[in-house]
Amino acid sequence: MNKNIPPSVKPKLIHVFDPMCSWCWGYRPTWEILEAKLSETVDIQYYVGGLAPDSDEAMPIEMQRFLQNTWLKISNQLGTEFNFDFWQECLPRRSTYPACRAIIAAREFGAEQQMVLAIQQGYYLQAMNPSNNSTLVNLAASIGLEADVFEKVLLSSKIDQQLFAELALVKQLPVQGFPSLVLMINDQTVSIDINYENWQISYETIMKHIANN
Repeated sequence: MNKNIPPSVKPKLIHVFDPMCSWCWGYRPTWEILEAKLSETVDIQYYVGGLAPDSDEAMPIEMQRFLQNTWLKISNQLGTEFNFDFWQECLPRRSTYPACRAIIAAREFGAEQQMVLAIQQGYYLQAMNPSNNSTLVNLAASIGLEADVFEKVLLSSKIDQQLFAELALVKQLPVQGFPSLVLMINDQTVSIDINYENWQISYETIMKHIANN
């Protein structure tokens, strides 16, 4: 092997999402297949998108109705399961930054993807409210993290700084909404169209870009 030749660098695929984005939940089954197909070809990274900043105010009724209709639309279109009891049992808030912080905090423990799934299942299937830090701590404990330690990290200034740094990075990407896929290859940054039901469409697009570079 010629030591003067640098090792090849994998293209990077960034999955931009929000753990409280209902379309991200709907996309999950298709994304899981695509991710598995690409795992040896690209370096896959997750960036949180931060749909809604911190807020202690109750979500306006109009927004609640809009989101319930969105859940229904996704369910009808993709067959995604939702637990609509959330809207009666919880006080909805338009606040996803806490859940985004929990994802970043879980990275510190090597449990990012476990936390993503725990938040999505807690929110959409178990009618739990991930806008509440107490819910996030309980979900962390459910995946085997020590609650007290996780809570300390979750509420730290370090995680807050990392969240806003990540949101700033996302703003520099060709992202129109969530979920989004962005392929970074050589000096190119390419937005990849998402098909919610057919992983092969995105796969073929990504592989074509890689082949052409």
